[in-house]
Amino acid sequence: MDVRAIKDQFPILNQEVNGHPLVYLDSSATSQKPVSVIEAVDRYYRETNSNVHRGVHTLGTRATDLYEGAREKVRAFIHAKSTAEIIFTRGTTTAINTVAWSYARANLKEGDEIVITQMEHHSNIIPWQQAAKATGATLKYIPLQEDGTVSLEAVRTTVTPNTKIVAITHVSNVLGTINPIKEITKIAHENDAVIVVDGAQGAPHMEVDVQDLDVDFYAFSGHKMCAPTGIGVLYGKRELLENMEPVEFGGEMIDFVNLYDSTWKELPWKFEAGTPIIAGAIGLGAAIDFLNEVGLDNILEHEKKLAAYAIAKLREVDGIAIYGPKERAALVTFNLGEVHPHDTATVLDAEGIAVRAGHHCAQPLMKWLDVTATARASFYLYNTEEDVDRLVLGLLKAKEYFGDVL
Repeated sequence: MDVRAIKDQFPILNQEVNGHPLVYLDSSATSQKPVSVIEAVDRYYRETNSNVHRGVHTLGTRATDLYEGAREKVRAFIHAKSTAEIIFTRGTTTAINTVAWSYARANLKEGDEIVITQMEHHSNIIPWQQAAKATGATLKYIPLQEDGTVSLEAVRTTVTPNTKIVAITHVSNVLGTINPIKEITKIAHENDAVIVVDGAQGAPHMEVDVQDLDVDFYAFSGHKMCAPTGIGVLYGKRELLENMEPVEFGGEMIDFVNLYDSTWKELPWKFEAGTPIIAGAIGLGAAIDFLNEVGLDNILEHEKKLAAYAIAKLREVDGIAIYGPKERAALVTFNLGEVHPHDTATVLDAEGIAVRAGHHCAQPLMKWLDVTATARASFYLYNTEEDVDRLVLGLLKAKEYFGDVL
């Protein structure tokens, strides 16, 4: 894997910020876009722009072919059985909310349980809080181990015959924890519960086979995997989606409308009301082509080495607290002594280094860590060890600047 050649395909990375070459370490928030994706979206608007499904003219046919072609690329990317199981959404948040509104409200009752963890992104907490309030179900949390991992023993203890939904992240956006989804799915199914996986930090970085994992629902966002913003995916097993009602109504998702009743289109279109995110889907298809060309296995191997290198280098800096397990995905969350992470990030930005600072939409996890906020450096296929070295130098400058509060 030629990382420097890959990096050259991302135009935004070839610039200076505050007088320094940009080091972008915020890919967990959103990844940068390669030329092939930018050109695919540009080409759609220049040559093919038209609504899909409705028209019989040439542009409409081309647009429909590109849009549905992207759906097939997604199906193959996550190894789903059918394109009927691939719902285009605005992102992971919309995908999870679709399940929480449609499936949960129709299937939960008082006394039922929804099981999640404290490491979840708010997008995989709040929808289940609301579903519990609406149905009378109980929200339960699988306890975390001291290093921020989930033990299968804790899963078995928490998930009971009353559990109807288990919702868990594939990869923590704060700790980098990679959860054993296949094993957790087996436990959920042994208790006749369905499992909903937040794959926002999983799908961009590793091979995902939804059939092998046997998950019931899997949600992810395009913008974290080199695609445009505003496009995401909800995968659901066909038999579950068939029995779910749409959560949005209007054009595109209908079969027949009369004055007092309507019927819905077949899957996947009954969940895609209105003009869909055509350019975004096409961009997602191009991003999948790009990632497949590089190879997900190559990306994962590169990122694991980079994360290990980063942890080793950061541990050489006195006063750095690092959060999360030894084995992790491509991110490192840390604090520099008593310095607020926003201040740390500001100093790093002055050196041209972009990191994330705050609660990372994971306030319950911040409480579990006993901190108000953290800084996070997250890596992707275009990052190098030199980027990590720049981060360390930036932190050393921050130490000099804030020496009196360390």
